[in-house]
Amino acid sequence: MNHRLHLKFEQLERATERLLASAEALGADSATAPAPGKWSAAQVVHHLLFIEGNIIQYVQKKVQANEELPKVGLLTRLRAQLVRLLLRLPGLKYKAPRGVATLTDAGNVPSLPELRRTWESSRRQLERLLNEFPGRLLNRAIFPHPRSGRITIYQVMEFLLDHLLHHQQQVARITKALRPAAAVRATS
Repeated sequence: MNHRLHLKFEQLERATERLLASAEALGADSATAPAPGKWSAAQVVHHLLFIEGNIIQYVQKKVQANEELPKVGLLTRLRAQLVRLLLRLPGLKYKAPRGVATLTDAGNVPSLPELRRTWESSRRQLERLLNEFPGRLLNRAIFPHPRSGRITIYQVMEFLLDHLLHHQQQVARITKALRPAAAVRATS
């Protein structure tokens, strides 16, 4: 695996473990939404797993197609940096692209232990993809991000990390909202 990709992968692994530990610390409340119309911690984990899995599948398909991919232009690089910045700003909330939110809102979210197992499997798939990623495609537009445009594998990894860190903030807000409810139930 390319050294730069390896560093991003390791960062993603650590951040994922922190996010899963935060969600698991809620115990049974991980499936509880903090308010009507809001996601539970388990739904946040499900959303992240869904996005990562779809990105992996798409990139694998593009690598296997062995087609000539365009280079990433300056405008796309600037949009990708703007998306990174916006994802990192605390407290900002964004609507998920159409279709993504609907799946997560559907309510058929597996348990956290099942999500963890699925994510570990998906992460091994990502690791294999990065280990085998062709050097000639490193700076080519491999994935069509809905906000940034067509981005490189480096930018894909940055997005996955920034997206996860953005949702880590959401899990922290969920935890804060549910703590008083958990304390009341414990004393009842």
